[in-house]
Amino acid sequence: MIVLGLSSGTSVDAIDAAAADFHLGPDGVLRMRPLGHTEYEWPAALRERILKALPPAPVDMGEVTQLDTLIGQEFGRAGRQAIDDVAGGDVDLVASHGQTLYHWVVGARAHGSLQLGNAAWIAERTRRPVISDFRVADIAAGGQGAPLVSVLDALWLGRDPQSPDGAPAGLSAALNIGGIANVTLVGEVEAPVTGWDTGPGNCLIDLTMRQLTGEPYDRDGALGATGTVDQAALRALLDDPYFAAKAPKSTGRELFDATYVPRKLAAVRPDLTGADLVATLTELTAVTIAEGLLSVAQAAAGHGAPRDPALGETDPQREVRRVVVSGGGAHNPTLLARLRAYLPEGCELLTADQLGMPIDAKEAYLFALLGFLSAHGVAGTAKGEQRRRSTGARRATVLGSLTPPTPLIWPAFTGPIRRLVLANTPFGLAPMPKGTHR
Repeated sequence: MIVLGLSSGTSVDAIDAAAADFHLGPDGVLRMRPLGHTEYEWPAALRERILKALPPAPVDMGEVTQLDTLIGQEFGRAGRQAIDDVAGGDVDLVASHGQTLYHWVVGARAHGSLQLGNAAWIAERTRRPVISDFRVADIAAGGQGAPLVSVLDALWLGRDPQSPDGAPAGLSAALNIGGIANVTLVGEVEAPVTGWDTGPGNCLIDLTMRQLTGEPYDRDGALGATGTVDQAALRALLDDPYFAAKAPKSTGRELFDATYVPRKLAAVRPDLTGADLVATLTELTAVTIAEGLLSVAQAAAGHGAPRDPALGETDPQREVRRVVVSGGGAHNPTLLARLRAYLPEGCELLTADQLGMPIDAKEAYLFALLGFLSAHGVAGTAKGEQRRRSTGARRATVLGSLTPPTPLIWPAFTGPIRRLVLANTPFGLAPMPKGTHR
């Protein structure tokens, strides 16, 4: 089954498209053969309207209605082109995440999430069934609705002790640095995982770059590399209840918006600007990622207790042994260097494409995977701690809504899916070697 995944992140950089051919074997191993990925620029005027509609901007319902239609039309155009560009014209299903405009979180609970991009326009343009609106079912079941990538990370990076695959003992941290950064901590195959948003990824850096230079982001981390971290400003930025809250948790540009940095620095460093400000925001992202993943690793499921209180040893199975990075932040060497400085000795930092997953297409491949799972009646969230899902939901849910509402031809799959194997060869042959494939 070939599924085309479409997504656009909180930075509204572009519409990402990725197609994959899925084959689920009787052994519970799901083989995903990436067919290719690409991206399509938003029309400048529409991108500007989307950015102006993000919090804290007041938006009337007329603008919401127009954006829902215009975004859906643009996703439809991108989907139609991607079917030919990356899948040779052969796609069975389109899975569209849409464009997030608002993620409604109060305290520790998510109440709703709004992604615009009406699926009827996508179905009309692509002439394919479309699964969309992936987050709300999980929120209705008590989950955060984000991050949803935990299911991919758990299946892909889970370590099988019976079939050594080169994965180190202990935990792998799958880290995606988009506008918001998120982490999934993965141990053995089918073991519970923990996934959460750590806080700002690129969003505060990007906002500052646009204000300072007019550039959309800090290309290659160049400006941040020339600045000096302001420790007083960093402490003020870190003084936010979100960073101390327990996982699973989710956030977005509702919290880390254009007013966040001026508000936090007003009393301590109101005049901080230029390269020093960019360096400080880069440090904020690195610190919050590192501290978050290390603290959650030790606290998860009671495993944070020392193995021998007299010696102060910790359980090696709860140590983070590698961090696998994807997303736009993976292109920022200054950010990665600062993150590496905070990781414990012996923890490997590598990019997702070193394991066969293109760093710029992981989100699009995620939604292709979620579309496949939903089409077969399989839950789209991974198992979490304490009889919950990785998102905090009370139960497993099949995610998304189908457009048009006609029965899918693919039968429901009732057995467990244990692993996800990336392959660029015919199914059943050798696994995909390291490297990227466009």
